Amino acid sequence: MARSRSWAGTRARVLGAVPVLAAFGAGWAAAQGVDTTPPSPLPLRARLWVRPAASLVVPGSGQLLAGQDRGALYLASELFFLSQFVRLNQVAHQQADRLRDLAFDVARRSYAPSPAVRDTAFEYFEQMGEFSSSGAFNRGTGPSFVPEGDPATYNGAMWLLARRTFWDDPNVPPPPGSPQYLRALQFYFTRAVGPNFLWSWRDAALEQQEYRRAIRRSDDAFRQAQNQVGLLLANHLVSAIDALISNRLSAAAGRPAQLSTTLGPRHALLHVRFAF
Repeated sequence: MARSRSWAGTRARVLGAVPVLAAFGAGWAAAQGVDTTPPSPLPLRARLWVRPAASLVVPGSGQLLAGQDRGALYLASELFFLSQFVRLNQVAHQQADRLRDLAFDVARRSYAPSPAVRDTAFEYFEQMGEFSSSGAFNRGTGPSFVPEGDPATYNGAMWLLARRTFWDDPNVPPPPGSPQYLRALQFYFTRAVGPNFLWSWRDAALEQQEYRRAIRRSDDAFRQAQNQVGLLLANHLVSAIDALISNRLSAAAGRPAQLSTTLGPRHALLHVRFAF
């Protein structure tokens, strides 16, 4: 009986000391600068964006950081698209140089050299492929200005278009000082090829055909290179979204999650796997 009372008294003293020890511990923690508040959720949120940000910069890196093998597919796709862009861009520039060389060596061989031609707009070189000759800029021999009249030439086609646009009858000229005539001349001045940019493929039909092929090859290569840029951007975005969704699913489920897709001929399946 005495032993029971002794145990009961000891228990009471221990329980009574708990609040005192708790208060003392809280006071000591405050005195030592120890933060007793719950940890902030911000570090977890920040961690959720690490792998998506890495995948946005380098596709597949976020998946590889998470130990997911499909990150290698994103990385391999990135290297493939990039190599294709470099190759196609090189082909496009090679063909552009090829057509410029033909323009200088053949079509403009009979005219005075002009360094400005090589750096002019690409539309100029496209017109050289469509018309066998630019035609003259001014057919007048005196002070009067006479536009090119042959519609088979580029300048002649521009003058015909100007007459059809501003004259009542393209075959009947209005008075030279009339508004209709002046507007047609202004149209011609802004679109016709000037004296320093004339060309002719006379007696060089085979060279003009090769020139046209070079234009097509250059255009196709530039267009395909632009498509590769679009695929590169899509690879970055898909990899980042993949990493973000995987992180969100893992955080919500409290266990690692993997996201994958299966593409079929008529449908696409989305697979989500959780580790147990």
